[in-house]
Amino acid sequence: MPRIAGIDLPKGKRIEAALVYIYGIGPTSAVNILAAAGIDPSIRTKDLTEEQAAKISAVIQKTYKVEGDLRREVAQNIKRLMTIGSWRGFRHRRGLPVRGQRTHTNARTRKGPGKTVGVKRSA
Repeated sequence: MPRIAGIDLPKGKRIEAALVYIYGIGPTSAVNILAAAGIDPSIRTKDLTEEQAAKISAVIQKTYKVEGDLRREVAQNIKRLMTIGSWRGFRHRRGLPVRGQRTHTNARTRKGPGKTVGVKRSA
């Protein structure tokens, strides 16, 4: 099982689909990486040689920001928005949708489970 950018890629998948498991690499980037490395996209991950894995790893390190570095950069960007007190930072701080979605209904993924509001019956 090849390990690229600190991630164990799944064995049975085509290499173009397996590269998507790395944070920061999507389907288009995976195809571009394989073209730059000169590797057939239809080869299975388990059939990858050490030299091919090294080529892929070199292309990724040279041209893309992935995994820990990318996660750190995204977290710093969000923290900066929260620090300067922008609207987007405020929405991040409160755990609400950031990109202008409605919250009167929906937004359950960001807001969490609904809190029941009602009247208690007297005994």
